[in-house]
Amino acid sequence: MTPHDQPSPHDNSEHGQPAPGEPAAQGHPEPYPAGGSEHAEHSEPGEELRAELVQASVVAIAVAVAGVLLGLLWLWLAPRVGLISDGKAVYLKNSEGEDAVGADGVFVLGALAFGLVSALLTFLFCRRGGVALVVGLAIGGVLGSVIAWRLGVWLGPSTDVVAHARQVGKGVTFDAPLKLNAKGALLAWSVAAMVVHLALTGLFGPRDEEPETYYQASTTA
Repeated sequence: MTPHDQPSPHDNSEHGQPAPGEPAAQGHPEPYPAGGSEHAEHSEPGEELRAELVQASVVAIAVAVAGVLLGLLWLWLAPRVGLISDGKAVYLKNSEGEDAVGADGVFVLGALAFGLVSALLTFLFCRRGGVALVVGLAIGGVLGSVIAWRLGVWLGPSTDVVAHARQVGKGVTFDAPLKLNAKGALLAWSVAAMVVHLALTGLFGPRDEEPETYYQASTTA
């Protein structure tokens, strides 16, 4: 029989107190420190996304403008293909030459070099860029390659071979139009830029700090 002046173990459990012989109940752990909601309110993902998009747009425009330099470099270094006319038709002066392939090779090598430099400069000035920055770098590389290709053709020898042959006369050697036979070369700049940028980010990029987790245990008397 339980004395009247001593409470029952069940009464203690109803009031939230542990029964005799039972350990004190532990409170639920809190995954984040007090005030974490205030930090969540101050961080606005929309502003960060807009900043990344603006940054990526600036990078894409800057890389595309650099295509002018690649076009001038291609025009200067690309080997010339000699043509000659007999008054009736136009022929290659050196039918066994590989000058046309050499023009494609010069374009690819120049695009790879420009991709490496653009990725390095982008990483140095925009270390915390995300996926949008890499996409902007890739788009800018494609646009820069197209600008370089069209500029080189436009500033190079005339594309009207017949009119050019009539202008220089019979038996006179003249330069063929500058051509890019392998259109896949237009992707060399973007591929090189993305690979180099990802490698630099993986090796030297900033590391995200692991969030500290606090646990607070509540004890009852």
